[in-house]
Amino acid sequence: MIILPAIDLQNGQCVRLRQGVAHDATVYNADPVVQAMEWKNQGAAQLHLVDLDGAFQGKPVHTQVFAAIIRETGLPVEVGGGLRTDADVETLLRLGVERAILGTRALAEPAALERLVKQYGSRIAIGIDARDGFVQIKGWVETSSTRATELAQRVAQLGPVTLIYTDTATDGMLAGPNLKALDELCAAAPGCPVIASGGISAPAHVRALCALDRKNLFGAIVGKALYDGKTTLAELHAARC
Repeated sequence: MIILPAIDLQNGQCVRLRQGVAHDATVYNADPVVQAMEWKNQGAAQLHLVDLDGAFQGKPVHTQVFAAIIRETGLPVEVGGGLRTDADVETLLRLGVERAILGTRALAEPAALERLVKQYGSRIAIGIDARDGFVQIKGWVETSSTRATELAQRVAQLGPVTLIYTDTATDGMLAGPNLKALDELCAAAPGCPVIASGGISAPAHVRALCALDRKNLFGAIVGKALYDGKTTLAELHAARC
């Protein structure tokens, strides 16, 4: 299992939102590139980057910052937030982004999703953000009538696409992941690698993920707990399966 530190960008700064609310942000570093290098120096092998402004505005805002992070760290990165057109996806992948994450569009435009997966394969990832089992879109502003497991099953039919599952009710709350929901999602798409996000804040949470014994549970994203010093990358790495 890989641990991916999260770097969420708002107004050019590295922040964390509480429950995805745009105006409830804590700034942790004014320079995201410096923060990315810090995670690399602590042992990160990959990074999870989110364009929060892009998610709310419906178009990428921090493309040049992502390019700088890739250039300076040399680490594989996955990027999400506001990728609503093919051109947006192509721009990021040309920059050297390892995985471009589709969220809203994956649900709203299934034909486009299929086309992009055929074109880019494993470089496309699907962000499934859910509350009470239902997919949320447009920066968590809207909740759809589609279940997360249903979307996962649809995506799995296209091939082994990485699924990044965020339980929005636990995100940023440091109380642990929604294990039941993650287990159900892994079961719904056994051929897809799954990265867990939301609430992971301690080595015990990583061990709990491992205890699910799902072979496709591939990684875990950690944000607030690392920024607040609740745990360290070294401690989380030591707990991995």
